[in-house]
Amino acid sequence: MLLEDTYKTITTTAEGLFKDRGSKFFAYAYPIEQESEVKELVEILKKEHFKAVHHCYAFRLGQDKTNFRVNDDGEPAGSAGKPILNVLLSKDITNILVVVVRYFGGTLLGVPGLINAYKTATLEALANAEVIEKTVNEIYDVSFEFIQMNDVMKVVKEFGLKIKNQQFDNQCTITLEFRKNMTNQVIGKLEKIDNITIDFVATV
Repeated sequence: MLLEDTYKTITTTAEGLFKDRGSKFFAYAYPIEQESEVKELVEILKKEHFKAVHHCYAFRLGQDKTNFRVNDDGEPAGSAGKPILNVLLSKDITNILVVVVRYFGGTLLGVPGLINAYKTATLEALANAEVIEKTVNEIYDVSFEFIQMNDVMKVVKEFGLKIKNQQFDNQCTITLEFRKNMTNQVIGKLEKIDNITIDFVATV
């Protein structure tokens, strides 16, 4: 099975609000690139909403969407983080953190009520977010001798490759970024050039 080479994420922070029997659920959706951002963003919200009783969240990371975590922050198990995550799964969005801050209104909502509240607040935030589709790209370092420059540039031009970095001397190196589904074609063409070294750097 081929991995999809596109994924959906959000461009900027978005907010949503849901109220039920006096309780208020403020949802904040953030685009994130790595797990280390999660703690920082949650801490900022805890300072902003220091009177809130719960700061529950879920996040998803990576193009294969297998890196995710939920946190119920004192709510009954499975009643907060999981409903938030389920919305992210159903909307097929990744590289995202959603934190829902709850102010208790004096009436217990029960587990079904909580699941509905956290889910609806998350849906509200995502409805206010700009969702975009990005391509999964790969980055390679390509090293070659100066006399091979024309051959290499011909491939760059043919496929419309993005040059992220370049260093030209007797020995040249360029860093190329291109869509994952083009990898076999691009590498195949480059490998036909004499005295060329191609090193995989990262998937982004």
